[in-house]
Amino acid sequence: MKTYKILVFLTAMVLTFSACKTDVVDPAGPRNEGVVPAITNLDPAVFDVNDPANTFVQFDVDVTEGVDEVKVVVSYKGKMQRVALKTIATFPAKDIVIYMHEAASALGIQLDKIEPGDVFNLELLTVQGSKTYRSNAVINAAAVCAYDVDNVTGAYQAVSDDWGADGSITITADPDDEYTLYVEGLATIDGLDEDKGPLKMVVNPKNFEVKAERTVLASLAFGYTNIAYEGSGLLNTCDGTYQMNFTITVDQGSFGLSAFTLTKK
Repeated sequence: MKTYKILVFLTAMVLTFSACKTDVVDPAGPRNEGVVPAITNLDPAVFDVNDPANTFVQFDVDVTEGVDEVKVVVSYKGKMQRVALKTIATFPAKDIVIYMHEAASALGIQLDKIEPGDVFNLELLTVQGSKTYRSNAVINAAAVCAYDVDNVTGAYQAVSDDWGADGSITITADPDDEYTLYVEGLATIDGLDEDKGPLKMVVNPKNFEVKAERTVLASLAFGYTNIAYEGSGLLNTCDGTYQMNFTITVDQGSFGLSAFTLTKK
């Protein structure tokens, strides 16, 4: 049994804090006041790091009345440079294309310096009369490799400092859907009889986010019943690594959230 993970139920305590109000000037303009642009049909949502000259993200934009134009600004790796990239003045706007090379050029970044996992942050600002507003209309487009099912399946090592796990697992793909994956061995690492499962994980082909559906892996675990895993994470399509956060539960309660790294052998 995991000696540092115990089943406890805590009563939440709500603390109220008072703070002084401070006026801060936002260099990107006011936020949460104007119209929030609607971003739809985002596909592809990532850049192919192995095709820097041609790769792009594409999406549609729409707004309600009162917006004169939408400005697309770009930052790199969360550094908030917010460099102007494109202006949209007709709505709804279909098939807006942002190439990685134009985003990199605007930021003064050489294409050969972009590494797998680097993220371009695309923010949509609305111009309404003389004011510019910033909202949560943001696209975080990562530089990734194209999906190759052979590169994201096979023999893996599962490691979790949170859960105290370090052992071998196997990831296989559904023969009818290469984005549906099955993980075997997570319970076996803990010395359990993995008589159920496997854990089902589904990869979003647009951005390679991973959703692990709740799955019971073993009937008996540490004196409890029906240990199950579920969670979410992100797949690095270049080296096949999964960064996952699993909530591990039994019929009697929850062990909470544990971070796992699944590395291809």
